[in-house]
Amino acid sequence: MLLSIVTLNYKKSHLTLACMDSLQKQFPKEFAEGLFELIIVDNDSGDDSVKQLNERIKTKSYKHTTVIANPENAGFGKGCNLGARHSKGDFILFLNNDTVAKDRGILSMAHYMKAHSEIGILGGQLRNPDGSLQASTGKFYTLYNAFLLLLGMQKYGLLDKSPQQITEVDWVKGGLLMMSREAFITSRGFDEKIFMYTEDMELCYRVKKAGYKIVFYPDLVVLHAEHGSTNKTFAIIHIYKGLPYFYKKHRSNAEYVVLRALLKVKAGFLFTAGKLLGNDYLIQTYGQAFKVA
Repeated sequence: MLLSIVTLNYKKSHLTLACMDSLQKQFPKEFAEGLFELIIVDNDSGDDSVKQLNERIKTKSYKHTTVIANPENAGFGKGCNLGARHSKGDFILFLNNDTVAKDRGILSMAHYMKAHSEIGILGGQLRNPDGSLQASTGKFYTLYNAFLLLLGMQKYGLLDKSPQQITEVDWVKGGLLMMSREAFITSRGFDEKIFMYTEDMELCYRVKKAGYKIVFYPDLVVLHAEHGSTNKTFAIIHIYKGLPYFYKKHRSNAEYVVLRALLKVKAGFLFTAGKLLGNDYLIQTYGQAFKVA
């Protein structure tokens, strides 16, 4: 089998159904012949998601498509690892459930990886629902880059980018991240202590340290409803948890202390601004962020 596609569902079956339908539409031959498989891990949604997904698979006679009912909401990394452990492909694509494939570029990615064994992770270009590009690669968060991140400079292309050509990068976004099975086994996959956000950057950091290349592949069309399966507050809180964890694991203690101070300063400033402006979003979001940083 060439490719195993792993996606997660958590109380968003309508998104997962659309993602599944788009993959089956673009790759009917690959699924029918067992070249592709799709593994959907439901992270204990507590609703009828598993039933809906299995009914669609049965009604449409989708081949090589499996739903795993995870008994816990294990987070993104742990859920992806579970799906990967059940996979059979030479390559594993971790794909967000809030995506829709609009062409056959995912197959081209798999063939490109097959031809370049030095690549451990190949990231793909994500697009907004209107077709415009989403920044799909990033720079590792040194203290300087973390400072730029906290200032919001990623919006201006100083950290997150979408190169126009196939190129080696620091890390790629986890919404469309393809790994060789060898690299997955070597790295043991995602760090399961990171519930969500920063787990893609941390994985790429370890894979690159293991001697593999991290490469970005722009030639495909996959639409991504960013934060379609979460919300902005959720993302910020988990970034405030994930960055200190990354620094404690991979950087010096001095850098870890400085990073936490930067996070506290930003969260404190925005919490205070929220109080002065009567902005409940800032109060709630950055009050929580200050506590976890």
